Amino acid sequence: MYRLISVLALGAALCLTALPVHADPPSPANPAGQALGIVPTHNGAVRASGSGQLVYHSGGSVQTGTHNTYAIYWNPGGKGSFSSGYQSTINGYFADVAAASVAGATNNVYESDTQYYQTIGGKTTHITFAEQFSGSAAPTDALASNGCSNTSGGSFGCVSDQQIANEVEKVRAANGWPTGANAEYFVFLAKGFSTCAGSSCFVSYFCAYHSSYTNASGATVIYANMPYANVSPSACGTGQNPYGDADAQATLNVTSHEANESITDFLGNAWYDRAGYENGDKCAWKFGTVSGPSGAEYNQTINGHHYFLQGEYSNQDRGCIWSGV
Repeated sequence: MYRLISVLALGAALCLTALPVHADPPSPANPAGQALGIVPTHNGAVRASGSGQLVYHSGGSVQTGTHNTYAIYWNPGGKGSFSSGYQSTINGYFADVAAASVAGATNNVYESDTQYYQTIGGKTTHITFAEQFSGSAAPTDALASNGCSNTSGGSFGCVSDQQIANEVEKVRAANGWPTGANAEYFVFLAKGFSTCAGSSCFVSYFCAYHSSYTNASGATVIYANMPYANVSPSACGTGQNPYGDADAQATLNVTSHEANESITDFLGNAWYDRAGYENGDKCAWKFGTVSGPSGAEYNQTINGHHYFLQGEYSNQDRGCIWSGV
């Protein structure tokens, strides 16, 4: 797993712990509060696949019920932009994955998660392929100040991990959305904004990551930082647009990465290999067998729509797969 420990200070609405930053994976003892499942920039290179099989770490938590996803399209101060079909394509993707889960479809990367489980209090429970797209919001709350100084993702501002978490909590509370293990908040930053977790930043080091925080009520909130991937196609893009909006399709590849890792290891204490890689990390930038013409290739048909997504690691298959186990 590409793990980057996030720097989170105490905010007005959040109880967050400040932690040091590491550019390399730490030891397998991984407490909550880290930036997990980091998608590294590829720049045309396929990264290493970690070390060995995914291993369950005693007492670790997975998502055993319905994985409720929420999309937050944050354009701070209204300064940035989203392509015309960005939100509709991403919302449609979440809806397609939910429909596929209701239909019991097995020909997609999410089904690979069902081989994994948790054992807590002597009870073993497997993950089920159960998805629900539960809401979206498009806030334009301005940044009081830049939380970081990087400009590689854009010059309108730099959003820190703490600011991402603060915005999640603000939007979540305003909408009455839930906390806990089965709700995940994807923060899609507008084009023109950069973002960092500690000293490591979008485009120069990562394309996305997932994490969690404990709010003032003591509840766990799971979120993912999803900057505008296609602002740098050579670092975070895929070069393929099989359906919908091209910029959105680039972001959806890393969205799938973070979603599947959150299902199997949302606190960073359940499933990862000896190198600390989660299921998505082991297959980053690996796309397997594809169909369609160049520029519109796809390897997933979910609810009738085509997508170009990386694989997810399967212990059963001892490698990356793009369909069920």
